[in-house]
Order: sequence, then C-alpha cells, then structure tokens
Amino acid sequence: MTHSYDTVSVWFSNSPINWPVLAQQIRDPKVLDQMQNAFNYFIKSGQVWALLIGLFFGYLIRGITA
Repeated sequence: MTHSYDTVSVWFSNSPINWPVLAQQIRDPKVLDQMQNAFNYFIKSGQVWALLIGLFFGYLIRGITA
C-alpha cells in the first residue's frame, strides 16, 4: 500500500460527510422553479425591505464608527 492510499482511506473513514445523503432520490428536480418561487416569496413577504434597511443602517453605523 502506498502512503497516498492510506491517507485517502483514513480521510474517508473519518469524513463528516453523510454518504447516504448522496444516494437519495430527488423528488422535485425543477431547481430553477424552486429558486424562482423562493425569490418571489422573498419579494412578496417584504423581506427585501428588511434586507435593504438593514444594509443601510449597517453601512451608516460602519461609517460613524470608522
């Protein structure tokens, strides 16, 4: 056995990756539709305004304390 093989086998045996998750079936493969729905909800729910207000005040406070 080579050193690289031992290193790889040790890494995979101690890896935090949950391997069964990689083999699961995808129920809804329409990823772009899901992203569009999430973005539309983000806009309709008013969360975009909270983001913009938070960015504005964060930049304002950064300017005051700098």
